[in-house]
Amino acid sequence: MDDEKGSSHNVATYPDVEDHHDGVSRAVAFPEDIEEKPRPKGVEMKRTMTQEEKDLAAAGYEHLNPNSKNRKAEEANVDIHEHKLPLGAMGDALKTSFNHKDPGSSSGLTADEARKRLQENGPNVLTPPKKKSAIRKFMDRLLTMFNILLIVAGILEYVLLGIDFHANFQNTYLGGILILVAFVNASIDFYQIQKSEAILASFLAMIPPSCRVVRDGSIVTIPAAELVSGDVVLLRTGDKTPADLILFSSTDLKVDNSSLTGESEPQERHPLVDGSPQRPVEAENLVFNSTLVVNGEGWGVVVRTGDHTFIGQIANLTGGESGNESPLAVEIGHFVVIVSCIAIFFAVLFFVVGITTVYVGQAGATVTFAVSILVAFVPEGLPSVVTLLLSIAAKRMAKQNVLVKDLQGVETLGSVTTDKTGTLTRNQMTVTNIWSGLRMFSAFQSNNDDETTEKFSLEAPGMREVVDVAALNSRVKFDKNDVPFDQRQILGDATETGLTRFAGKYLRTGYDSHVKGFRKVFEVPFNSTNKWALVILNKPHPTGHLTSYIKGAPERVLDKCTAYLKDGKAVPITEEFRTEYNTAYDYMASRGHRVIACAQALLLGDQYRLDHPFSRTDDQYPTSGYCFVGLVSLEDPPKHGVREAIGTLRLAGIKVMMVTGDHPKTAEAIARKINLIIGDTRESLAAKTNRPAAEVYEDEFTAVVVHGDDIDALQGWQWDQIFAKDEIVFARTSPKHKLEIVKRAQALGHIVGVTGDGVNDSPALKKADLGIAMNISGSDVSKEAANMILLDDNFASTVKGVAEGRQIFANLKRSIQYTLSHSTPEVVPQLLYVVVPIPLPISAILILVIDLGFELLIALSFAWDKPETSDGLMRLKPRKPVTANSIQSRKRRALLRSKTLHRDTETGDVIAPSKISAFADKLKTPFRRSFWEGVMEPTEDETLVDGKLLSYAYLEIGMIEMLACVLSYFVVFYKNGFSPADLRTAQKQPGGVAYFTKSSPDFTNTRGEVIGASKQVDALGQAQSIVYLSIFICQCFNVFAVKARLSFPFGRSAIANKWNFVGILAGACLGIFIVYTPPLHVVFGGSYHLSPLYWLIPVAFGVIMLLWTSLRVLVLRKSIESMRVKDIRGLMMFPTMRTMSMHSRASRK
Repeated sequence: MDDEKGSSHNVATYPDVEDHHDGVSRAVAFPEDIEEKPRPKGVEMKRTMTQEEKDLAAAGYEHLNPNSKNRKAEEANVDIHEHKLPLGAMGDALKTSFNHKDPGSSSGLTADEARKRLQENGPNVLTPPKKKSAIRKFMDRLLTMFNILLIVAGILEYVLLGIDFHANFQNTYLGGILILVAFVNASIDFYQIQKSEAILASFLAMIPPSCRVVRDGSIVTIPAAELVSGDVVLLRTGDKTPADLILFSSTDLKVDNSSLTGESEPQERHPLVDGSPQRPVEAENLVFNSTLVVNGEGWGVVVRTGDHTFIGQIANLTGGESGNESPLAVEIGHFVVIVSCIAIFFAVLFFVVGITTVYVGQAGATVTFAVSILVAFVPEGLPSVVTLLLSIAAKRMAKQNVLVKDLQGVETLGSVTTDKTGTLTRNQMTVTNIWSGLRMFSAFQSNNDDETTEKFSLEAPGMREVVDVAALNSRVKFDKNDVPFDQRQILGDATETGLTRFAGKYLRTGYDSHVKGFRKVFEVPFNSTNKWALVILNKPHPTGHLTSYIKGAPERVLDKCTAYLKDGKAVPITEEFRTEYNTAYDYMASRGHRVIACAQALLLGDQYRLDHPFSRTDDQYPTSGYCFVGLVSLEDPPKHGVREAIGTLRLAGIKVMMVTGDHPKTAEAIARKINLIIGDTRESLAAKTNRPAAEVYEDEFTAVVVHGDDIDALQGWQWDQIFAKDEIVFARTSPKHKLEIVKRAQALGHIVGVTGDGVNDSPALKKADLGIAMNISGSDVSKEAANMILLDDNFASTVKGVAEGRQIFANLKRSIQYTLSHSTPEVVPQLLYVVVPIPLPISAILILVIDLGFELLIALSFAWDKPETSDGLMRLKPRKPVTANSIQSRKRRALLRSKTLHRDTETGDVIAPSKISAFADKLKTPFRRSFWEGVMEPTEDETLVDGKLLSYAYLEIGMIEMLACVLSYFVVFYKNGFSPADLRTAQKQPGGVAYFTKSSPDFTNTRGEVIGASKQVDALGQAQSIVYLSIFICQCFNVFAVKARLSFPFGRSAIANKWNFVGILAGACLGIFIVYTPPLHVVFGGSYHLSPLYWLIPVAFGVIMLLWTSLRVLVLRKSIESMRVKDIRGLMMFPTMRTMSMHSRASRK
C-alpha cells in the first residue's frame, strides 16, 4: 500500500489461541528430512550489523531484564524446606491423608480440621502492599502546581489584610475564594479516583480466586483464601496456583514461574518419591503460589499459605503501587508546569513594573495586582474539567460494553486496538475436509470444493479410522451425559470440540458406548512443545490387543510415520505420497482452515502386552513406525462484523498485526478473509511473476508472514524491515514470542495494544500500552493484567472504543483551547492598567467568576460533542504516527542513553543511580545540547497542547476578544464623560489622589464637565461590567469557533450539542445576576445602569471571530487533508459469505 507508506502506524497485535489442546495445527517448520519447498524468509538479507546497531538493539531493553544479583540474594533467604521430605513422611508431617498412586481416592482434611487450622493460621492471603491513606491521596491531589499557586496567592491576600485591614478589605473574599477553589479542585479529583477504585474493586470481587480441594474425601471448590496447610489440591491447565504445594501426582504438568524466577520457559513439575535436595526455586516437586499452570494437571498438598509462601517472603515482589503514568497524564502534567511557569513569570514581572512605576511605595496594591495577573493566567477550573470529562467519557464507554480501569487510559484507546484469533472467529470449529488414501472428502456442505472432492461416507476407505482417532484420542468432557449427544455442551478446546461433534454425528452405535468400549491404557496429552497428542487403547486387532492413535501438527505426525493407509492397507510412504500430501495440505491451509493429521499404530502383542509399563518420563512408548491415516481440516469462520471492523481500523491509520500459532498458509488465508492482508507477500509476488522468491526486492511487496522459527534469530535491522510493512502476520509462534513482538514494536515508538484471554497472554497484556481482556472467555489472570475489558467479547466494541477515545481527545483539546482563550483579554487590560495607566478594567474576583462560573460549565459541556464529520476522526492518522524520522530519532536517543548507564563489571547489570545523583542529573539536563536538540526536533506528533492550540488561544481568538473588551471599555467610559486621555489623567494624578472611589474628589474632564464621586464609581462599575460581559459574549461565539477544524463553525455538527446551550444559558443568568444586582456590587463591582446596547460591540467581534475561524479552516485544510488516511484499494467492507448466509437463515427462522 503505497498510500500508507511513510507513516508507519500505531500497532495492534493479535495473539492466537491458547497453547493447551486447541493447537493441534500449531507446529513449527517442516523437519529437514521431509522434502518441502524451501521457505523464503521475507526479512532476511546478507548484511553485517555495525557495532552501533548492536548497541542500539540492546539499549531499549535494559529495564526489562531483572537484576540477577538481587533476585538470587532474595531467593537465598527464602525459608521453605518441606520439598525435601519423602512422600511417605509428608502425610505425617502435615497430618493429612493423600494417595499418590490413586490421587482421586485421597481423603484430604476433614472440614472440622480445616476450620480449626484456618482459625489458628489465618486466611491464605498475602498482606496487601501498603497503600496510600485517603488523606495522603487527597494531599497528592491538593499539592499540584495549579493548586499550590492558588493557595499561596490566597495566603498572600490574607497577609495583606493583616497589614492594612481597611485598604485591603475586598481581599477577604478574594483570598478565601482562591483557597476554596484549590480545595474544590482537589476534592473533585479525589472523588473521581476513589470512585474509579471502588468500581474496579467491586468488579474484581465478582471473580474471587477459587480452587479445587479434597475435603472429607470429596472434591469441592472453595475460595483460595480458605486453604490451609495439609489441604489436597487439584490443579488443571489455566489455574492460578492458590498456595505453595508439594506434588504427589501429575500428568504433564508445566507452570509459568516467570513472574517469580524470571525463567521465560514454562517449567515441568512432577512428584519425587524421595523428595528434592535442591533449593526451593529449583525443586521439581514444588509449585509456588500465584504461578500459572500452562499445561497438564496435578495433585498437591499445601505446605505454605499466605505470607509464608515463596512470594510472600520476597518483599519487593509484593511491593507498592505502580507509578506508571498514561501518555495523557504526562501531557497534562507538562502543560500545567508550562502554564504555571508563565503565570509566575508574568506575575513577578508585573509586580516589579508596578512597584517601580504606578504603585511606588504601595506594596499591598502591587501584590494584589500581581495576584490578579496570576489568577488571569491560571485556568483554575481546568483540572476539574479534565477529570470530569474523562469520567463522563468512561461512563459512555461502559454503555458501549467497554470497561476502562484507568480514566486517563481512555484516550490511549484512540491510538491502538487489537484482538486475538479466538475473538476474531466464532470459536466454533467445524470439520470441513478429510484427505485419506490420496483422496479428498468433503464433510461440510460447501460450494468451494473441487469437482473431484467426494462426499464423506463412513464406509469409504480410511474414514472409520479418522472417526476413531477423533473420538478416542480426546480429553473432552460433557456438562451432562444423560441427554442425547447433540444436546450436550462439550467442555474442551475448540479443535477437540469440533472433532468430537464430527465423530458423534457418524458413530451409529452411540458415542458413549463406543468410547467406553476401548479403555485408555496410556496417554500423552497435547502440549505446545510436542504439538501432538497420543493415546494407547485396549482395542484388539489381529496382531495384538493395543492400538495407538496420534493426532497433531501434520509435519510432526508425518515425521513419525513410515507408511500410509490406502484402501485399508498400510502402504510405504513414497515421493508420490509426499507430493500429494503437500498438495492436499496447501489446498486445506490456503482456505484458512486449521489442519491436523491422524495416524495409528497396531502394536504387536508379543512386544506390547496389556500390562506393559508405559512411561512419559523416559519415552517408554511407541514414537515411530506409525501408519498415516489422513489430514482433517477444520474451519472457524470469522465473526460477523470482523472484516468491516478491521477495514475501519486500517482506514483509521492503525496498523493491525496478527500473532497466531497456525501454519503460515492458514494464517495468511485467514488474514486475507478479514482485511488483514490485501497486498502481495514475497512468496505470492514471486509466484505471480514466475521469479524465485530470493529475487523479489523488499520494496516490491507490502505484506509479510513471519514464521515463528525465525523470530528468536531476528536482528534489529530485520525487525525494522518487518514493522516497515503495511500488513504483518506472525505464524507458528509460541507464547514467549508474543511478549517479544510487543517489546520490539514499542522500541520503535509504536503504541501497542494486545487483546488476550488466556493465562499465557497476561505478560503481553501487562507490557502493552493498552491491555485489552475479554470478559466472558477471559481468564481471571488476563482481566487483572489488562487496562480495559470488553464486556461482550465483541471485536466491534474495540472499534467503538477507538472512535470514542479519539473523540475524547478532540473534546478535551477543544475544552482546553476554549478555556485558554480568555487569558489574553484578562491579562492585556491588566497590562494597560500598569503601563498607560488606566482604571482597572477587570478585578481579580471577576476573573475568578469567569474561570469558575460560566467557563467551567461550558468547558464541561464539550464532553458531549459529536464528531465534526460523518466519518468522525476515524479517517485521520493516529496522533503519534511512527515514521522513518521518528524511528531514527528514537534510536539515536536510545543509543545515547545506553552509553550513559553504569554497569556492574562482573554481571553487566545496570546499577541504579542514587536519588541525589538522579536529582543532580535532572538539574543538568536543560543545560545539555542533546536536551535542546530533542526539544527543537520537528515531529509529526499531535500533543494535547501544541503550538497551533496556543496560537489560537493566545494570539488569534485571544486578541480578538481583547480588542472587544478594550473597545467596549473605552466606549462605556466615553459615554460617561471620560475620554481615554481623561482616564490616563485621572489615574496619574500626582500626590496620591485616588479617583473612582466613594470618597474621590470631583474630576473635570477635557470638555470642562465636572464629574462627582458617585458617577465616577458608577462609570467604573459599568466599564468593568462590560469587560466581563464582553469576555462572556465572545466566549459564547468561541464555543462554536473551537469546533472548526475539519469543517466550518456553522451547520448541524456545530450546534448539535444541546449542553453547549445549557452552559451558555447558565453563564448568561450568572452574568446578568452579578452585574445587575446592587447588593453584589460590594463584592464584584458592577452597575445596573449598564445599557444592553453595549452588548452589541462584543457581538460584532464574535461574528468576526467566526469569520476568522472559517478563514483558518481554509488555510489549514491542506495540512488537515495530509493527516487523512488515503483510501486502501482492495478493502472488503462487507460481511463474509458464510456470515451472510448464516444471518439469512437466522432471519428466516
